[in-house]
Amino acid sequence: MASGSGSGPWSQEEGEGDRASIEATTDVELLKRAWRNEKAAPEILNFESELVQRSREQIQLLEETVEEFMETGADDLVVSLYQMDLDRTLFLLRSYLRVRLQKIEKYMIHISKTDLWNRLSEQEQRFAKRCSEIVEKHLKQSVLDKLPFGYGSMLKQSVSSEEDDMVPEPQLDTFVFCKTKTAVGAFQLDDAGDEIVDLVADDLYVLRYKSIKGLVEGGRIDLV
Repeated sequence: MASGSGSGPWSQEEGEGDRASIEATTDVELLKRAWRNEKAAPEILNFESELVQRSREQIQLLEETVEEFMETGADDLVVSLYQMDLDRTLFLLRSYLRVRLQKIEKYMIHISKTDLWNRLSEQEQRFAKRCSEIVEKHLKQSVLDKLPFGYGSMLKQSVSSEEDDMVPEPQLDTFVFCKTKTAVGAFQLDDAGDEIVDLVADDLYVLRYKSIKGLVEGGRIDLV
């Protein structure tokens, strides 16, 4: 009898922990995490192609389920719960894609000239190319063709410029709020090794994005 009463609370607590672990790894939670990271990061991150595909399939399934329930006269509460899941997933997916498109519009030339290009989906790459063509054509017709010789480039202020100083770039030195997913330990924030911080699990920090971008890309730390 004593053994049974002792295992009851432990089993319940373990069950709750398992449920929390499962909920933390659902596609909705993963999509929310991807959206937060993308929103907070100054540069564009890798496109979560598999997650986006699964989310789209889930949205289609939820839409079909809600439609079927409405046709069969299912309980309004059940329909509303499914509709809430559908609306939440739609919001997260649209927000995630919208943030990425905003970054592409802002940094499309810089992205196209760096390794960031490989982080885009095929659709995003086509979008970036089309945007670049439209912007270049518009600037040439409205401004650049009317400027004196040597100032007609959309990339450089003049022919004397050694770099593309007219191309906006993401500011990687921006400070960001971040939360560790696991214990990282002593972490070097600068190349000289003068700045070292002990990153413990589930703790909040305010750090330069440039210092922790590798941890973000490796999934060891989340932006908030």
